Amino acid sequence: MFTGIVEATGLVRRIEVDQSNLKFFIKAPFSKELKIDQSIAHNGICLTVDGIEESLYSVTAIEETLLKTNLRGIKVGDTINLERSMMLNDRLDGHLVQGHIDQTAICIEIIGQEGSHIFTFNYDATKGNVTIEKGSVCINGVSLTVINSRNGAFSVAIIPFTFEHTNFKKLEKGSVVNIEFDVIGKYVARYLQQLIKK
Repeated sequence: MFTGIVEATGLVRRIEVDQSNLKFFIKAPFSKELKIDQSIAHNGICLTVDGIEESLYSVTAIEETLLKTNLRGIKVGDTINLERSMMLNDRLDGHLVQGHIDQTAICIEIIGQEGSHIFTFNYDATKGNVTIEKGSVCINGVSLTVINSRNGAFSVAIIPFTFEHTNFKKLEKGSVVNIEFDVIGKYVARYLQQLIKK
């Protein structure tokens, strides 16, 4: 489990193809503290550390993960948001995040507001996911509050600290991001769908 509070950004230094999988070699400030089998959220995707070499560590994304996330578009030199799994004695500053991406979304608008930024995203509403006004959503591993919620689209307001310390500053119109919708909202939506079917 994660909180959606990005701990650091990492630099993708190398990518290797292994049959239908991709192996990412990442440089992070905490690389030397890691152990094999640790879980880390990469742009919101929970991946397992499977190798450590000097200042780099590696994780492998299987085909299923590549199909449902933006990892296939990641290139050497890209910056990704990182969060190590939460500890039970930590404060929960964001919201409960599983590290399981529901789908991707496309950035359709970025508006600067004298220091802060409003980002708007479109997503495929036919997959059954929803947002609610002032509800939680996780974008590229960042816990955020929804504004302007509507069918298939929503916006978020990014404060200067988040903008500077995550890869939000690298996003532009047309960028593809990973979305994990609020886990409680997903259960409620599924329950209501089952009621309607009855």
